[in-house]
Amino acid sequence: MIKILTKYVIRLIGISAELFLAFFITLIMYITFNAEIHPPLVSDVHIGKRVKVGKDHYVLGPNYLRKNEFGVWEMYIEGDAYERGLVYGELSKELLQKQEEIFVKQIDQFVPSEFWQQFLRLLLGFFNSDLPAYIPLENQQEIYGISQSFSDEYDYIASKYTRILNYHAAHDIGHALNDYSMVGCTSFALKDEMTAEGDLTIGRNFDFYVGDDFAKEKLVLFVNPTKGHSFVSYSWAGFTGVASGMNDQGLSVTINASKSDLPTGTKEPISLLAREILQYASTIEEAVAIAKKRHTFVSETLMIGSAKDGKAVLIEKSPTKTGVYDSKTSTLVCANHYQSATFKKDPVNVKNIQDSDSKFRYARVNELLKAKKGLTVENVLSILRDQMATANDTLGMGNPRAINQLIAHHSVIMQPERNLFYVSTSNFQMGEFVGYDLKKTFATKKAVVSNQLAASPFVYSNEYKDFLAFKKVKHQITEFLLFDKTLNLSEADIKKFIAYNSESYVTYEVLGKYFMKKGKSTKAKEMFNRALTKNLASKNTRLELEGLVKECSTAKK
Repeated sequence: MIKILTKYVIRLIGISAELFLAFFITLIMYITFNAEIHPPLVSDVHIGKRVKVGKDHYVLGPNYLRKNEFGVWEMYIEGDAYERGLVYGELSKELLQKQEEIFVKQIDQFVPSEFWQQFLRLLLGFFNSDLPAYIPLENQQEIYGISQSFSDEYDYIASKYTRILNYHAAHDIGHALNDYSMVGCTSFALKDEMTAEGDLTIGRNFDFYVGDDFAKEKLVLFVNPTKGHSFVSYSWAGFTGVASGMNDQGLSVTINASKSDLPTGTKEPISLLAREILQYASTIEEAVAIAKKRHTFVSETLMIGSAKDGKAVLIEKSPTKTGVYDSKTSTLVCANHYQSATFKKDPVNVKNIQDSDSKFRYARVNELLKAKKGLTVENVLSILRDQMATANDTLGMGNPRAINQLIAHHSVIMQPERNLFYVSTSNFQMGEFVGYDLKKTFATKKAVVSNQLAASPFVYSNEYKDFLAFKKVKHQITEFLLFDKTLNLSEADIKKFIAYNSESYVTYEVLGKYFMKKGKSTKAKEMFNRALTKNLASKNTRLELEGLVKECSTAKK
């Protein structure tokens, strides 16, 4: 039902997949706020006020927040759950309020009418007030502490705690609408002869996209909790879940969307399950035990790397089942489909492999890994930055088939046995990477950088300048399609736009939709047909384009 209705909405309002995801995430958060969520019980805690000790540098007791030379925020917090949350909020209140402002602006931009609000409220009304029942008390208390620093400005939407709790579900909402979301994450793990030193190395791209503004302020969060293991995660301000992280025991976690059973009601957000594993597991066996006892909202794969086990496995979760996949080799590759015996013959998983872009990225990673052994972290990074199809065929820039889609919120490389955690900084995963030594960081309570990886030459190329220009015009076209913003592209503008990214089907798909709205069906059909000559993202993309060609053929000229 969700799939049919979302396809209808996309076709009706004529927006691109990634903008539909941004629209849907923010709208769902807006319409579910009507059900207030009661905060958890907490003890009185007095933390004091932060002290500004320099530009973009704040201290509160042993805790601190600072922006490093690469423009990435670093935060260290410790203590009990509610205390940590209060400190987190006090240190980063401007960042928290900025992130929420971005969400609310998207709400103002994307909510089209009261009718659509009512329609989607009926569709997704199940995702609201039951959420706390599936979130561990410790997480609730920490999140409640953070919420104290939220702005009063948006209390008209819902209470601060209700809002932040629903923000934690945004990632799951995007994955529940996987057919239409730019969340094609790719990850892989190597060991033994596949790495230069024979130690476990993990690389991952987190291609979760809800707009450029959302991804501007990234946060490396070092947490030293009273209970459990110290850990680091990389995401955004106000988010206590884990998308990519590693603990001081050398256990790492990353999450990748997949497809299986449709969600039937509220469950635990997958990022909070990943957080629980990171805080309380030191081995694969412990991680699997935690995963099996939790019920999650979406179908997702957690790649677990373990220094103690000397390997990585995949924990594959759906709302009804849990599977574990061990490749039994020196390589483990994860895209957006399942591989364990539990799901291998699952009809939804089989169809996902056939119809989506997942199999293409999976094949490309395996192709690159077969070409060379003894990989260094620099070699791993080059794979994460790869933009080609198998056999080095061209995809253009920004193709969901690519390992590097040029939309990544972040990218990380982890070496669990060395306690090294590398994070991307800017220009998606094309900028410099900063490598943190977790052992020294938690011993000194200061972020200790042990290594840096250079930015890709691509960042300084004319090709990248072309991509940025392409992206700007593409955004203008999307605003015309979605919000009726005035746009009249000249023949010169169109030729220039095509030249920016001529090998990408997306270029012609977007132009086709532009011409369709302008009532120029012949030109639109020409563009859709040109798109069909390029390497498409998936079978679903081909079917959509072929449907648009038919529409143009029957439309009045």
